Amino acid sequence: MAKEQPNVGDLLPLLESSDLQQLEEIKGLINEHLNTERGSVLLNSLVDYYLETSSSQAVQILVSVREPHDKHLLDKMNEALSKQPCRLPTLTLLGHVVRKQPSWIHKIARLPLLNTLLKCLKADTDVVVLITGVLVLITLLPMIPQPGKQHLYEFFDVFGRLAGWNVKHPGHVTDVYLIHLHATVYSLFHRLYGMYPCNFVSYLRSHYSMKENCDTFEEVVKPMLEHVRIHPELVTGTKDHELDPTRWKRFEVHDIVIECAKVSLDPKEASYEEGYSTMPEHFSAHLQLRPLDCTTSPYTDLHSSYGSSSSTQYSTPRQPLSLPMPPLSGTQPPSVAPRPPDSRA
Repeated sequence: MAKEQPNVGDLLPLLESSDLQQLEEIKGLINEHLNTERGSVLLNSLVDYYLETSSSQAVQILVSVREPHDKHLLDKMNEALSKQPCRLPTLTLLGHVVRKQPSWIHKIARLPLLNTLLKCLKADTDVVVLITGVLVLITLLPMIPQPGKQHLYEFFDVFGRLAGWNVKHPGHVTDVYLIHLHATVYSLFHRLYGMYPCNFVSYLRSHYSMKENCDTFEEVVKPMLEHVRIHPELVTGTKDHELDPTRWKRFEVHDIVIECAKVSLDPKEASYEEGYSTMPEHFSAHLQLRPLDCTTSPYTDLHSSYGSSSSTQYSTPRQPLSLPMPPLSGTQPPSVAPRPPDSRA
């Protein structure tokens, strides 16, 4: 038995086999090993293999892991996320995992991975990494609705940083990526306002009362405020009540998403409490993942964060989104804009 684990790890390249019978046998062996062994060696090898290959077969296994491998997976992604060359594929993998909504995903709030994600969003300068990370955060928030005050303030800091990106870094990002960034920040605005209106409005009042942030407020945040209704919690709630565990006990993940949609004035979003539609038509865009095979991977479209969070997808943006978001002055999206080669070491 001592030799089985490395032997199973050696079979990982066979996940790309075109022989369907062999492929099922390999996946069966890997899953059997994960179900019977409590160690982390095979799972870590599987994550490393995904980071190197973007294997859709590896993703299918990783998003289905069970305890105790959930902690191994989250710890391994935390380790990889701290390394710049691994950051984008790690966030993409995390997006796949969050989308699956495993029963253990709430544990992320107590593990280092969430802190590392927030640190990345507050410090990284790669716009595609930021877009992907924000999409992960938007989808994750309804799964961890009681983050604690420290994490909540960090969510707001992420919004403040990225909302002011173009104002403070003009010309730093090409138009098409700026549009994608603006779209994801707009979605984050709706999520934070929908879930924590008292705390978020308090943050907006404090942050944008500072002179150095006035331009960002006028150009970016004020138009966003014009696209939401007055939240009922602003009348009847309090900042402490928003973080009270009893407030969230009656909500499932999809309930929280729907509550966020109710305060939106965008016509396609405002009635998501009926029908549980997976995505608004105006937000649909066929965005290719990095080297994933679209014929085998279910993760090839980016859906709105307002629809069912379980249907939110993760990808590297390639073409402009189409959604009724507040205008971003001075940007005109080109028709096609593949990401330029990464010049980093």
